[in-house]
Amino acid sequence: VLQDCGADCAKFQKSELEYKFNKKALERPYTSKHSWGKTYGEHKRHLEFTHDQYRELKKYAEEIGIFFTASGMDEMAVEFLHELDVPFFKVGSGDTNNFPYLEKTAKKGRPMVISSGMQSMNTMHQVYQIVKPINPNFCFLQCTSAYPLQPEDVNLRVISAYQSAFPDIPIGYSGHETGIAISVAAVAMGAKVVERHVTLDKTWKGSDHQASLEPNELAELVKAIRTVEKAMGSPVKQLLPCEMACNEKLGKSVVAKVTIPEGAVLTLDMLTVKVGEPKGFPPEAIFDLVGQKVKKKIEEDETITEQAVENHVKKVKC
Repeated sequence: VLQDCGADCAKFQKSELEYKFNKKALERPYTSKHSWGKTYGEHKRHLEFTHDQYRELKKYAEEIGIFFTASGMDEMAVEFLHELDVPFFKVGSGDTNNFPYLEKTAKKGRPMVISSGMQSMNTMHQVYQIVKPINPNFCFLQCTSAYPLQPEDVNLRVISAYQSAFPDIPIGYSGHETGIAISVAAVAMGAKVVERHVTLDKTWKGSDHQASLEPNELAELVKAIRTVEKAMGSPVKQLLPCEMACNEKLGKSVVAKVTIPEGAVLTLDMLTVKVGEPKGFPPEAIFDLVGQKVKKKIEEDETITEQAVENHVKKVKC
């Protein structure tokens, strides 16, 4: 499904439960409508894939030509993912301020994608200072850890703040909102990585499903992102080849507002701007024409051409 939608990578979440949670957290009663067990531990054990299942998933991803990785939710999970030879490590927001974990993960030498939900800018500076000397190949994702995420809590402007604060690393966006518009906007702001949760059915049991995209939405998102990437284009502003037809048809010229006799010195009140046939001086040249002498009579409403102006030196557009 992910590959059909055009995604580059399928990312799961891997936990070694006894390393991620202490005993009391695993024994905590879990009576939510989303629960798969009486305790949180039972619930998580029911949902967690085994090592062999992860190997099977990775093999399948290779067969269909898509990258496969996971968020390592504790240090032992990172050890397993390293052994699995994933292309990069995802650091979930819950481990971004886990500095020993960050050091150990960075030392594995694989690229890292680090989410920043629940963190402050001060913490993200610390994260940068820990990871950068060990492993320069990492990026930060702006993220708000709420499911589903409301637009007023997204704070896309943090992307710009990260770009300013950390100009030497890519910045991306991890979204838990509904719909695709906000993620597309993140790309327009320069996000280089976009992460979204995906489900086959938003009504399924589990709190993440309603904050996820269904396949048709994911396909729409990928298509929109590719379009925006193309549309970002160049910062150079110039007349483009695709604009030539419009310029030829509707581009304006300087024309005579009144009849101008031969030998007259042009003044501004003799000139106006219209779509002219043939083409003459462009509108931006009108002030340059003031004070110049005409070599021949120009009828009212006639385009002013270079041949009609004495000693005119055409300015070359740079």
